[in-house]
Amino acid sequence: MLVALLMGFSCGLPLLLTITVLQAWMQEKGVDLTVIGMMALVGLPYTLKFLWAPVLDRFTLPFLGRRRGWLLVAQVALMFSISGLGFTDPGKSPWMMAFIAFLVTFFSASQDIVVDAYRREDLPDEELGLGASLYVNGYRVGMLLASGGGLIMADHMPFSMVYQVMAVCILPGVLTTLLAPEPDIHDSAPKTIKEAVVLPLIEYFNRQGALWILAFILLYKIGDTMASAITIPFYLDIGFSKTQIGTVVKLFGFWATVGGTLIGGVMMLRLKINRSLWVFGILQAISTAGFAILARIGNSLFALSAVITFENLASGMGTAAFVAFMASITNKRFTATQYALLSSLMGVPRVIASAPTGFLVKHLGWETFFIVCTLIAVPGLLLLLKFAPWNQQT
Repeated sequence: MLVALLMGFSCGLPLLLTITVLQAWMQEKGVDLTVIGMMALVGLPYTLKFLWAPVLDRFTLPFLGRRRGWLLVAQVALMFSISGLGFTDPGKSPWMMAFIAFLVTFFSASQDIVVDAYRREDLPDEELGLGASLYVNGYRVGMLLASGGGLIMADHMPFSMVYQVMAVCILPGVLTTLLAPEPDIHDSAPKTIKEAVVLPLIEYFNRQGALWILAFILLYKIGDTMASAITIPFYLDIGFSKTQIGTVVKLFGFWATVGGTLIGGVMMLRLKINRSLWVFGILQAISTAGFAILARIGNSLFALSAVITFENLASGMGTAAFVAFMASITNKRFTATQYALLSSLMGVPRVIASAPTGFLVKHLGWETFFIVCTLIAVPGLLLLLKFAPWNQQT
């Protein structure tokens, strides 16, 4: 359980270093909003990680075992790439910064693949729920340190130094990899590319409604994701300081998200997954509309706190239902590859749909942009009519 917690921390730390913190750095350097929005494309490895996940399943490095060998390589490369990102200049060389940020996301996504497989193989079935919970909590702490801590530090030191500090923070993950035991696996690794790649896909796409479910995974959180993708420039634009953002949005919002995840998990025991997807999805859309209200109110810490609390609660509840749904449709014979595919699709909106957000804001304004994000959530909810109607409990 301690390994799950520490590995979760190591996986959560890099995510927002190429989104939230980098956005604040670019905004400070006067980078155009369109460029800031397009930087979401460096997150493509999170979306495409299913392409090389079978390679990590198929081959074993000659040290530390099948899982820990790849994990050590990914973490060491991650430390160097995060450090390298701190030596770039967003104002003078945005393309070099984008390339290094891409390396960070690639090694981070690779770490995610191996950690997910390690956790599944290391824990017995009856402990997977608790292990996943601790992993998510560790992940949230890593995100909190990177975004909230990073923004607060940036008010007192250069962003380049912030990235050096964050690179050192990967060390607990490296030590965990070196000290943790290799999972005891009785099933042999895939012997061919067909076993590692083709069979899991054939099994999934032979199911009835497989394509509708993939469409739902793409669209369910798209409005919430697009709104969240460019909120840092939004907060700065309406007059909040980086310390206020780091404190209210990240520290305060962190606990609201954790609370939303826990509340969502408890409510699902009563509502079941189908109804939870409906209820939490509607709450997500309403919470996105809260940003439009904040855009009209302007610089008000009370309004910011209220909007952030509701948005993070709703987002946490929606994520709990979403992850439970994806786990429920995964075949246990192909958990690693199928979950990598589904979680990759879950990341598409964060990368592809978030890219034009800066362009949309420039032409629509903040208030209209957030209203559009609210309406974009509707198609994902309507897809539930196809395979998860309100009265169907299985």
